[in-house]
Amino acid sequence: MAITKQYLKSKPVCKVTFTVPAKEAKEVSVVGSFNDWSAEDISLKKLKNGSFKGTVNLAKDSSYEFRYLVDGSYVNDDQADGYKWNDFAAAENGVLNL
Repeated sequence: MAITKQYLKSKPVCKVTFTVPAKEAKEVSVVGSFNDWSAEDISLKKLKNGSFKGTVNLAKDSSYEFRYLVDGSYVNDDQADGYKWNDFAAAENGVLNL
């Protein structure tokens, strides 16, 4: 898995690109505090190499919790900036610091 951050000079925004290698998966989404944990908002596109990829514009100087939803199962990114325990999910969420 990979997270790429591109800070824009003209706006207080960071373009965050999520890449998830999941050849066997049918659907992959990014859910998190930036989209109220809604899987419908940020579905990643499947590429020819079998990975899923998508880009989100997020406000910089902020921190967000997130996870991937891969065919209905939650998965953390091993390249997250950190991890934070979530009592509601009884699991850790990845943390993205911008």
